[in-house]
Amino acid sequence: MKDLFGTAILDYQTNNSPEDIITETTISEADAMEVSYLFRSFKDMPILEQKALQLAKGKILDVGCGAGSHSLYLQEKGLEVTAIDISENAIKACKLRGLKNAQIQNILDLDVQEKYDTILLLMNGTGIFGTLANISKYLQKLKSVLSPNGQILIDSSDIIYMFDEDEDGSKWIPADGYYGELTFTISYKNERETAFPWLYLDYNTLQNAAHSNGLECELIVEGEHFDYLARLS
Repeated sequence: MKDLFGTAILDYQTNNSPEDIITETTISEADAMEVSYLFRSFKDMPILEQKALQLAKGKILDVGCGAGSHSLYLQEKGLEVTAIDISENAIKACKLRGLKNAQIQNILDLDVQEKYDTILLLMNGTGIFGTLANISKYLQKLKSVLSPNGQILIDSSDIIYMFDEDEDGSKWIPADGYYGELTFTISYKNERETAFPWLYLDYNTLQNAAHSNGLECELIVEGEHFDYLARLS
């Protein structure tokens, strides 16, 4: 991977002529996102993210932290937070922003000796699972680093709305695989990232996956556009 997402974050942090990030998926056309969105303050965050941060407690792990906005808010509240991301440039930016504990780390490689009271996976946290087939692997790993009374706060969207409707109201969805399994492509400053799998999960599918992996699943809040925040414990 070229780490273009992280490069955009670092460019913004260091005032190195940042440009919009262009995202594209298998079911959506190219769309521009301003990098500044990743640096938003608590008051500019969607209600799902605000609620997750309000519920965060104890020793916290922020998975896929990006520019570190969630972790920074929690750190400023005096909470102990570890921010991880696979992007080296994103972690550089997090440290420049003042995050005390930001690490280049893949969730699957975490030391199971470390336990967390709250694990955050926000901005479509189910995305890192990649495909349905990977869910159990990730949930088991998350479970292994969760303290006995801990919580996993994760958000996603049911993207069924993106598919065309038939006259009878039924949806035209692909017959092969789950409709939330997408391939994502990022472009930045005329460079194109290697495409990668990204997973959107409807709540029922997440709940079933949680139960089959020995986790409770609770719907915390629903957003305005088919999105939701769930708590696994």
